Order: sequence, then C-alpha cells, then structure tokens
Amino acid sequence: MEDRQIIELYWQKNADAISETASKYGAYCFTIAENILHNTEDSEECVNDTWLHAWNAIPPQKPNILRLFLAKITRNLSFDRFNARNAEKRGGGEIALVLEELGECFGGGADTEAAYEAKELREAIQRFVRALPEREGNVLVRRYFFVEPVADIAKRYGLTENNVMVILSRTRRKLKAHLLKEGYL
Repeated sequence: MEDRQIIELYWQKNADAISETASKYGAYCFTIAENILHNTEDSEECVNDTWLHAWNAIPPQKPNILRLFLAKITRNLSFDRFNARNAEKRGGGEIALVLEELGECFGGGADTEAAYEAKELREAIQRFVRALPEREGNVLVRRYFFVEPVADIAKRYGLTENNVMVILSRTRRKLKAHLLKEGYL
C-alpha cells in the first residue's frame, strides 16, 4: 500500500492504518529501536508504541514522508526507554558512545540531547548535513540518527571501520565549525 493511502487511513481513523504501517515499516522501525536498545523485547515494545503515537499524531499532523515520521517517533521512544531503564548496562553502551562523540561538537555530553532537540540547532544541523557530500552525510546520519555501529556502517558502504571513524571525525570537526559560524557554540 502506498504511504499516502496509509496516511489517509489514519485520517479516517481506520484501524487498518496500524496493520498496514506495521506490515510495511515494522522491520525498519524495529532496526532503529534495536540499534539503540540492544534488547528485543524493549525494541518490540517501542515499535508497538510507535504505532500508537502515529495513531494519536495523525491527524492533526500529516507527514510528508511517513517512513521518516515513523523513524523519528521510534528513535525518540527508544531514547526515552534507554534513559528510563539505564540500558547502557545491558546494551553495550552504543548510545553513550554516540553522545560522547557528538559531545565534542557541543562542548559536553550531558547537555547533548537537550541541545540536539532545540529547534534552531536542529535546523542548523539539517542545513549542514544537506550540504555534505552524499557518502559523508549518509555515514553521519547512520551513526548519529539511526545509531548504527561503526562496523555496520563500514559494511554497508564497503569501507573499513577505520575509514568510517576518520569520516566521522572529520565531519564532526566540520559540524563544530559550522555550529561556531552559526553562533551555537
């Protein structure tokens, strides 16, 4: 089913919207949650919560790109669950590692999540990512939005892990310079 048809089902408050969304985007959302939580049960719960949040958000919202709309909901719910259950002890610490890496751009890991969610900062980051060469932008988004491990990113793009780390390091430096220029640091 096309995304516009699924969105129309949500607008009609037709319960088929949830089953169609789960069928089309269930594995995608599960992967996002699993990359953050590293726990199958928690990830499945976040995905189920994603459907509920989508149901409650549409209407009044009408997402332009359903896949990204669902990804953002799943990601936010997964971070909330991570924080609530102190998943770092169970999950290998990928979130802590990602926040530490991004911390060098913002000047501190503890404030990174709050700063990242500020509207103006988010827009500055979006402008920065759009201006990057495609591969750099994809690597950055895979690491810091989808929280993919470096090894998975390397495999996806046919790179070595070291090459991915170098790309991320250079891109973080560019991001920091961009944020300084924009007046966020």
